[in-house]
Amino acid sequence: MQLSKRLLTVAGFVTPGSRVADVGTDHGYVPIYLVETGRSPGAIAMDINEGPLLRAQQHIREACLEDYIQTRRSDGAAALKIGEADTLIAAGMGGPLMEKILTQGREVLESCREFILQPQSEIREFRKYLQRNGFRIEQEDMVQEDGKFYPILRAVHGRMAWEKEIEFRFGKLLLEQRHPVLLDFLQREQKVNREITERLAGNKSRAGQNRLAQMKEERLEIEAALAYYEVQRNY
Repeated sequence: MQLSKRLLTVAGFVTPGSRVADVGTDHGYVPIYLVETGRSPGAIAMDINEGPLLRAQQHIREACLEDYIQTRRSDGAAALKIGEADTLIAAGMGGPLMEKILTQGREVLESCREFILQPQSEIREFRKYLQRNGFRIEQEDMVQEDGKFYPILRAVHGRMAWEKEIEFRFGKLLLEQRHPVLLDFLQREQKVNREITERLAGNKSRAGQNRLAQMKEERLEIEAALAYYEVQRNY
């Protein structure tokens, strides 16, 4: 099973020996990979839509893994029972949807030890949600694939006390690592910010001025994040 760089990173965050529940499994590729490689003894592949679940079932049959991977039609983690999984994977969906899954499944998810999460949007707010709701981000990576940037988080139950906005926006652990892919992302964001600011320079409307103020705030955050890499360069 050949996974994309994004999904390979997601799978690599799973603690070996963990039973996995993959929410929004789509084609079922991640559970298949985890069982085939021996990283997981078994998995539950779940999706709210029948079409993706049928495709996952077909791929599981083709891999001869029906005895190791169950499929369930499920809205989030609704079809998961307490104690059935050590690891919850939720990848490739928006941050607000992930918040809904974690909130609605709170009771059953208390029995999971780790959460492998790859939000596609509202990432700053999603990290804040984790902190407010008793999760601690223990590991974070970022990959670039097909021109897009994907942060991948491994969270556990626990306390987290991040304070700076740039930690939530860009990822405290990524900043502390001086992650090279985050650097590429920051440089791209800096370029886009500069281009938008130049276009707004002569716009005197209230909307234009508000947007310009927003661009200035974003520029300051990007510069603060880039300062982490300047510290490393000076050593």
